[in-house]
Amino acid sequence: MSSRTVDLSSRLAQRPVPTALVVDADAADRALVAGLLRLTGWDVREAAGTREALALARRLDLDLDLVVTDLAGPAGEAPALLRRLRLVGCRAHLLAVAADAAPHERAAALEAGALACLPKPVDAGLLLGLLRRRTAGPRGTASDAGDPPGEDVDAELMDRLQQLYAAALPSRLTAIADGARAGDAPALARASATLAGTSAQLGHPEVAAVCRAIAQDARRGVLAHDLVVELAAVAGS
Repeated sequence: MSSRTVDLSSRLAQRPVPTALVVDADAADRALVAGLLRLTGWDVREAAGTREALALARRLDLDLDLVVTDLAGPAGEAPALLRRLRLVGCRAHLLAVAADAAPHERAAALEAGALACLPKPVDAGLLLGLLRRRTAGPRGTASDAGDPPGEDVDAELMDRLQQLYAAALPSRLTAIADGARAGDAPALARASATLAGTSAQLGHPEVAAVCRAIAQDARRGVLAHDLVVELAAVAGS
């Protein structure tokens, strides 16, 4: 197998479990990216904004391998976060995502050190292909910078993702059922949004649709027990 198609898990096995920080004010979008990274072996922390992200980075002594941040929010917030992380000594790879960013906003993120600015919702193959191709070198540098991301995300990697998804599914379903049973709406919303994001990206639209409905109800304080039962049936548990 060539160096360009080395499996992501083999690459990450060369060092301790890598740590990522996902920053996004939208809980569902944040959960989608965080869930995908967790499925591929990352230790993921989440933050809703710049202040929380910087506090988490300090708590981790800036020992981060990847920071993914949304460009949405107050003007200049995401590029400012990327610059501040660099200034305080964080050498993580930086990545921006955006649903509809203007060219100058994307340029600002790249000038602040981002490897790329990916469209939202983030595509699994695009994200993992970019990480696989551009994060092999020392943190804070980009490799193969001239190559377009996500061109050759191989079948072996996607098969591995499906295996990880299947292995994680029982615990994800248990977390959702436990949240509903305990009447913990925030926990139910988080667990459902996480599974919705990874299910949508990995080709399980029925599971994703039911999870989204559960999460939407939970955010309104409604515990949709009937939907939790339906999810178990749809997921084949």
